[in-house]
Amino acid sequence: MKNSSAVLRHNKILPLKDIPLLNGEDFRESAMSMIKDRCRVSSFFTFKNSTDDELLCLVISDDSKGTLNILSMKPEKGSFKSMTPEAPQFHLFEREIFEDTGIRPEGHPWLKPVRYPLREGGREVKAGSADFFRINGNEIHEVAVGPIHAGIIEPGHFRFQCHGEKVYHLETSHGYQHRGIEKSLAGGPYKDTIFKIGAAAGDSSIAYSTAYSRIMEVLSETEISARAEAVRAVLLELERCANHIGDIGAIAGDIGYLPTSSYCGRIRGDFLNMSALICGNRFGRGIAVPGGTSLDIDDDIIKELISRIETGRDDFFNASSLLWDNPSVLARFEGTGQISRETAEEVGMVGPSARASGCVRDIRKDHPSGSYRFSYLPVSTSQTGDVFARAYVRWLEVRES
Repeated sequence: MKNSSAVLRHNKILPLKDIPLLNGEDFRESAMSMIKDRCRVSSFFTFKNSTDDELLCLVISDDSKGTLNILSMKPEKGSFKSMTPEAPQFHLFEREIFEDTGIRPEGHPWLKPVRYPLREGGREVKAGSADFFRINGNEIHEVAVGPIHAGIIEPGHFRFQCHGEKVYHLETSHGYQHRGIEKSLAGGPYKDTIFKIGAAAGDSSIAYSTAYSRIMEVLSETEISARAEAVRAVLLELERCANHIGDIGAIAGDIGYLPTSSYCGRIRGDFLNMSALICGNRFGRGIAVPGGTSLDIDDDIIKELISRIETGRDDFFNASSLLWDNPSVLARFEGTGQISRETAEEVGMVGPSARASGCVRDIRKDHPSGSYRFSYLPVSTSQTGDVFARAYVRWLEVRES
């Protein structure tokens, strides 16, 4: 069957009325044909049309062409045939649709809520009250972690089913800090919308604010200056560096290797302070706004920023070399938690984890916008798909940024 979707590119507009509405079988066939052509599920969600019908909307990304394919269907009698058995990429999307709307993906292999147990009899639902899967056996042990962590990360509860050092199953429970931001945005934009967007995920404040600002600029057909785009790109890469450096330090901490862990904690703070140098906030809140940026960078700040970047770069490479040169560290990293490229593609992985398994996927290259349309950042990849590869890809991306 040929592709029956609407096709558009990143940062382009598609009216809701132009999204093809297919019957269940055509919707499924069209989706599967694109998956077989090595496309990936970008989003799968529900929305209401002009007649208040709740429709399923699917966005499939064709990274090789830099296009997005969009199609929709109306579920019959509150259900649709699950696509997860044929394409595991749909797994979490279908579970979330069922949790949020009650629309049932018939035939889903494990229809467990993503965040909260299903509401029964109007009872109050609390995070962490889910029924966790368990493995039984004399030598099986369960490790429970969180939701309170010894750090500033978001609360989350984790259940590990282990035999010795092998982890056979892990389930997570989130939602402890659910603040209703998404629902509060409906009907806007409001004066506080941009601030809520920036606070949705603290370590990705610049990314979220930039994405929202681009949405508003595309919808209002607003062109922003090349200088504003450049300032945004600098801040986005500083945010990327801070997060990757923090992650590498955390990985070192996970195996009890404190030198790199301690150094990276400090160096991450140095990169956060670079964002503060530009806009007064370590997480870059308030700098990316619809129409451009709220502040410009003068020559004195540019000079100071270059100096700090050079110092931070050298400090980070010195701290990370302690990892790569230590045989006991590499013994814990190499071969641990391996994910093949085939599995990564099958489940639709993206980001550093996908690139660590050999997937050449980077939205800055595949769906560029802003300054990324005119600059070249090599896609950093590895092939082994283990902990070493995931740490190394982060190191490579810091170097390229």
